Amino acid sequence: MTVTEYLNAVKERLVTDPWVLEFRVVRERITVSDGYLRARLVLADGSFLEFSEYVQCSPDGTIEVITYSYHWADVEGRLIRRWDNTPHFPHLAGFPHHIHIGSAGAVVPGRPVNIFEILDEIAQRFLGADID
Repeated sequence: MTVTEYLNAVKERLVTDPWVLEFRVVRERITVSDGYLRARLVLADGSFLEFSEYVQCSPDGTIEVITYSYHWADVEGRLIRRWDNTPHFPHLAGFPHHIHIGSAGAVVPGRPVNIFEILDEIAQRFLGADID
């Protein structure tokens, strides 16, 4: 898969995902070897997800998400959850991957993720599944 194909697949998912009411690409940059996408989504319950992914094409032709941030907030802008890999919690298992939960400021270990997994997780939450 090329970087262009990956970013096109992301945008196709945003167009077809039933939980995404609308989205706006804030910034996009694509080269042969890497790409960046930042977008803002309005979700079915009025909450929004703002995300960014910087991806690279590895030597074996797979796409790797190098840095990411997925900030999910309610309609009033209060944090529901933010997944990111900014290296500022070295004491957590899974460093640098971590999740900020709610406005109380709790931070828990995370794992590498991509926008497809985040959208799936949000959909499960909308369907009543516990994602904690």
